[in-house]
Amino acid sequence: MAVEPVPGTGPAVAFGSVSLSLGGTDILCDIRLELSAGRTHALVGPNGGGKSSLVKALLGQMPHQGKIAITWPGEAGNVGYVPQALEFERGLPMTVEDVLATMVQTRPGFLGLARRHRELVDTALARVGLSGKRRRRMGALSGGERQRVLLAQALMPQADLLVLDEPLAALDEAGIGLFETLLGQWQAEGRTVVWIEHDLAAVRRLADTVTGLNRKLLFHEAPEQALAPERLINLFSHSATETPRVAGEVA
Repeated sequence: MAVEPVPGTGPAVAFGSVSLSLGGTDILCDIRLELSAGRTHALVGPNGGGKSSLVKALLGQMPHQGKIAITWPGEAGNVGYVPQALEFERGLPMTVEDVLATMVQTRPGFLGLARRHRELVDTALARVGLSGKRRRRMGALSGGERQRVLLAQALMPQADLLVLDEPLAALDEAGIGLFETLLGQWQAEGRTVVWIEHDLAAVRRLADTVTGLNRKLLFHEAPEQALAPERLINLFSHSATETPRVAGEVA
């Protein structure tokens, strides 16, 4: 059953008995979860617990059983995805602008950014603090700067559903502050954010809801309840063969 949207531009997302197996191994088992529109939803759990697989299923990148429903408040909006890392050949003579150009135009980025897209790229770079590095070669950027490029591409155009896979992993203190500012703006605008994160302090501070995932859904609650010590012990010690102690799960 889909969640009723709230005012804003973001959709509600419902996972209906979603399961996923790879090579005979169960990655996700009967995930039933509803994410309200216009809120920030953090996914937490151990490595290999299925968090990235769940968001890839949401993005249509991974075959699965069950249904995933996205309910928009009006016409379908844009979906933005920020992967955990930007993989590319460091020796390629591609600049920041070249990479962003490939996101907004069909012609190759090395042929230059079309004039009609320049304002969009300028605005995105300004929002992530990279205006002065648009001509910098990607291979010369720090890990945190490359992560900012990934954040910039999610702003071109501005997404209404943002799927973020550990966006804080490579950011320095200034970059983390920038991310928090962007997240605050998305929240104020009613955009829906699905956010994989290992930094539980950031999750406690910034998320509206927290979902514990270790192949099975263990809890879906507000941060105060979800991040209680007993919840986290169960989450990180849970085996997929055990019957989970579910708290706050939506049927």
